[in-house]
Amino acid sequence: MEEEKSDKISPSVDDDEIPSCSKKAVQKQEDEDLVNIVTAEEYLMRKDVILLDYEKQMFLDMVHADALLVSAKGLSYERVLFNILKAYSDAGNLVLVINSSDWEEEYYKSRLEKKYIHEVANTATERERVYLEGGIQFITTRILVVDLLKQRIPVELITGIVVLRAHTIIESCQEAFALRLYRQRNKTGFIKAFSSSSEAFTIGFGHIERIMRNLFVKELFIWPRFHALVQASLKPYEAQTIELHVPLTEKMKLMQTHILDIMNYLVKEIKRINRTVDMEEITVENCVTKKFHKILQAQLDCIWHQLNSQTKLIVADLKILRSLMISTMYNDAVSSYALIRRYRTKEYALSNSGWTLLDSAEQIFKLSKDRVYNGQGEFDPEHCPKWKFLSEILKVEIPADMKRTKPDSYDPPKVLILCQDSRTCYQLKQYLTQSGERYLLYTAMREQIPVGKLGKVFEKIQAGRDLEITVAQERPLSQTKPIKSERTDLPEDSDDVNNSTQVDELTQLLTQNDMEDHLQYFQESYMLTMTQTQFDETDLTLMNDSGTGGEDNVDNSIFEPFPEMENLDITAAVAAQKQPLICLQTFKTEKEGSTVLDRVLEDINPQYVIMYHCNVTAIRQLEVYEARKRRPAKDRLKVFFLIHARTVEEQAYLTSLRREKQAFEYIIEIKSKMVIPEYQDGKTDEAFNLYKAYKHAEDSVESANAQSRKAGGQVCKQAEEVPNPKVIVDMREFRSDLPCLIHKRGIEVLPVTITIGDYILTPEICVERKSISDLIGSLNSGRLYNQCIQMQRYYAKPILLIEFDQNKPFHLQGKYMISQNTTTTNSDIMQKLQLLTLHFPKLRLIWSPSPYATAQLFEELKLGKPEPDPKHAAALGADDTGAYDDLKFNANIYDFLLKLPGVSTKNVHKLMRHGGSLKELLKKSQDELAQLLDSKENGKLLWDILHVAHLPEKDEVSGSSALLASSKQMGSHSRFRRGAAANVGSRGGSLRRFKN
Repeated sequence: MEEEKSDKISPSVDDDEIPSCSKKAVQKQEDEDLVNIVTAEEYLMRKDVILLDYEKQMFLDMVHADALLVSAKGLSYERVLFNILKAYSDAGNLVLVINSSDWEEEYYKSRLEKKYIHEVANTATERERVYLEGGIQFITTRILVVDLLKQRIPVELITGIVVLRAHTIIESCQEAFALRLYRQRNKTGFIKAFSSSSEAFTIGFGHIERIMRNLFVKELFIWPRFHALVQASLKPYEAQTIELHVPLTEKMKLMQTHILDIMNYLVKEIKRINRTVDMEEITVENCVTKKFHKILQAQLDCIWHQLNSQTKLIVADLKILRSLMISTMYNDAVSSYALIRRYRTKEYALSNSGWTLLDSAEQIFKLSKDRVYNGQGEFDPEHCPKWKFLSEILKVEIPADMKRTKPDSYDPPKVLILCQDSRTCYQLKQYLTQSGERYLLYTAMREQIPVGKLGKVFEKIQAGRDLEITVAQERPLSQTKPIKSERTDLPEDSDDVNNSTQVDELTQLLTQNDMEDHLQYFQESYMLTMTQTQFDETDLTLMNDSGTGGEDNVDNSIFEPFPEMENLDITAAVAAQKQPLICLQTFKTEKEGSTVLDRVLEDINPQYVIMYHCNVTAIRQLEVYEARKRRPAKDRLKVFFLIHARTVEEQAYLTSLRREKQAFEYIIEIKSKMVIPEYQDGKTDEAFNLYKAYKHAEDSVESANAQSRKAGGQVCKQAEEVPNPKVIVDMREFRSDLPCLIHKRGIEVLPVTITIGDYILTPEICVERKSISDLIGSLNSGRLYNQCIQMQRYYAKPILLIEFDQNKPFHLQGKYMISQNTTTTNSDIMQKLQLLTLHFPKLRLIWSPSPYATAQLFEELKLGKPEPDPKHAAALGADDTGAYDDLKFNANIYDFLLKLPGVSTKNVHKLMRHGGSLKELLKKSQDELAQLLDSKENGKLLWDILHVAHLPEKDEVSGSSALLASSKQMGSHSRFRRGAAANVGSRGGSLRRFKN
């Protein structure tokens, strides 16, 4: 810690400028600072530092070395990182935190001292001032890269950089770019990286070595759940666990069997069709796990264009079947039936792989309907099996346990119910406050399921009135606290995966089948309380006598909503209210991520936790929470697990545990064989991976031979004077990977705001870069046409670069190239590209398979060419005398006006801004036109062309008479007249206004 703290930021001031009294004060302050410096071990002995034994070891490891830390999910490295940031919270240190999600940034900012946290300023000048103030700064990587390239940030004074979600740091990403720029000019600062996704490091060959190389770290610390120190920290404080195996209903068992049969059939079919493709990971077991979508994407993306249509249909159907399986297990019978009904339509039967025609599919449709309607066709849906167990826990088990363990205590119990998604939270809230029957009937009406006759239990509900009241009660709640939809489809590329929200895939599946207007009712947290102030013997007797705990009597529910607490301080409300409290909470939320569970546990301090769904991260968070409390066995949490034994739910949970364990074993094995060069941290001059000579060896030898024939003594001098090649890059292009890869090839990147093109390679070569989705959008909107006009007007060699994703096939065919939001066909795109090349003969097209290939192409295009001028490139299109702004003016009208006498590039902008329209221009006098064009001569020329009749030349007369004769011959054909009229009308419309 002494080494780390020695690198303090101090303003450079000459001693001569400081008065003698001030010198003494500065010296005294420096002495006090040296006294306050502590070692890492001394820091851990402070009273305000509360860490478990394994967390202390994590802290010491990361403080003393630049390293990558990989921890198991739920072991919360967040507290370790918080203490590291706290140790460096000082105006004399500048620590940057990059690649953090929104909820992670909010988590650390809310806990660190405000005076050391600086918000990122909007302007460059303000950012330069903020950097010099030191402290902790959470900064977006794009801003950091630009500031490093423009030297706005004092790189030598940066104490260190902390990288979160380190498993996403690939060679071409912006984070790797920022770290390379940092390491080139700062050899003493630290780099500390953290990740809790062990499985991400097992993808591909040598993945973890590449990530460590991109991070410039040499140490790797691995913290699985089976680590000896972790087990020693958590084992003595295990919570009291009660596992309840909830049996499925017979119909649910049969549905699960039939869905698995169809999945098995489709998996065999996809392997039979594609015998030459590696399909090892596509198994029935993986089909029901959370990572199935990512496994499919990694396996098939690169060969997607080679797969036949039947394979693509099977892949889509496997995803659908998994969603049906999840819905059967997690959702109620009515919601599950509503989802399955959508796939029993003629349209879907014609567009799938054929699974709906199988006997098992027919059984699935029949069983899902039988779960909602009884033998007499009455609406009588079966309850979720876990509902009954949940009621017994809340109404019987917990009161009995309270009476047995704390007979003299009058404190009300606090119960935390954890579930996977916001829909289940809403479902349980409705069940506990209203009853299952009323909730199922309401769901049927919401999902437009025909109700018809009601079963005996439902006859007690006055359907119309009660449901109206239910809807009226929920609308204000949804309006006061709207919840954003968590519906997300499978991303098209890996960057979207890295930058997506932290909601996991199972939650997406549970909510993606709902309509947007339905999702506004679902919240991620609910507070409930009891109608009784406390449990007593009479309540317990009544509940035991009723058997199902009031379940048969649909109008008698002992739970009621407690919405006031959702908007108040939970801790104060819990202390003030002397009544039982039930909190319904999801494992993750959009705002706080997985840290929400830690906060809720601290705020509520529950005695009982009910795991309605199984989640590895949440279980470990409960273990860590209990280990921090260090309570005696009788005061610890009682955790109830509700799990469907020997079902897909249990198998998915066990598979996720097994995959994580295998991932850690793989990383441990890789670490034992890993060879790390001494220069990998970039702190020594031997770090050749930070610098790349532009000239290749062959080129330098040839040039040396050529120069030696002229004058041998000048070889070295001229070789040294060869300037480093430069590429001008538009600021907006730093969202892509290409600037990073260009810089990695030894080419200097100059970030400039330019209005023409994206990359300027030479004074003559201008490149407009388009990804496939951008290309489709720009062709459809006409924006690419305007961009090509600009490039052709000011550059001799305009280039359109069409860049493919490196993880996708280099193939402009099939459904891959079309985004899901357009109805454009492949032929339309090709035709528009052909038209583009016809309109712009000088335009060249470059097809690049990946950003790596593009960087190599740029290097080859620049060989032997002069370097571009940043000032000139920025001036083009930016000033009034240059190009027009394509966002303000219509390119066609701009070109038309330039063809008129008296109009030039110097006065056309003023004419377009103040001229109005062509009709208004015709009404203006000669003096007004002269004022617009800043010249009487130009005004007269324009007025004459608009108002004076000009007689045609002789050959023009003969040409016009021939045209008139031909028009008379074709006058009987109405389609020619209609076409001519339409053509004139379209021209008139395009010239109606100068501005768009």
